[in-house]
Amino acid sequence: MDTLTQIEPLLSQPFFSSAEARSLGIHPSALAYYCKTGALERVGRGLYREPSRELDVPIEWEDLVITALSVPDGVVCLSTALTFYNLTDEFAREFWIAVPRKKWPPKREHTRIVRMSNMELGKEAVELGEATVPFFDRERTIVDSFRYLSIETALTALKRYLQTDDDYTPDPKKLDQYAKELKTDLSPYVMALSI
Repeated sequence: MDTLTQIEPLLSQPFFSSAEARSLGIHPSALAYYCKTGALERVGRGLYREPSRELDVPIEWEDLVITALSVPDGVVCLSTALTFYNLTDEFAREFWIAVPRKKWPPKREHTRIVRMSNMELGKEAVELGEATVPFFDRERTIVDSFRYLSIETALTALKRYLQTDDDYTPDPKKLDQYAKELKTDLSPYVMALSI
């Protein structure tokens, strides 16, 4: 069986990683060879796809999708999630991706890796076109903002979150539960913004 036949199960995906290819017994040099011949396209560091296969995701999120899905066990978090949920006016110059504390993911351009514990808390699957990307939900993102970002950024996010809009109704109980689990006291800020 030739290498291209071995890799066939991965070609139906929007893209695949060199680690996935390696798990099928395909050496990285074979991937490099197929990229040179045009049978594969390298879309990012350690990330490949079948060249005629277009990634069907909203254009403004294409780079995020490629980056997020190329980081094993990664979850979109902090500034990038705030931007996605429209909880900030700040422009993120890099993608923020959380990984489990003991993981050492591959380096990615324009990406900030944040090692976190309790990676399942608030993790949800977000559909972006044909891609499913792991994100922390709004509540986890806000609590993490108070833990990792500036107080101004966190307060802006909390204020926007508490303002009910047609797309999303805030869940103060969930926010409080997450804050307790992550040992972060948000009650003074929530009370001040609720007055």
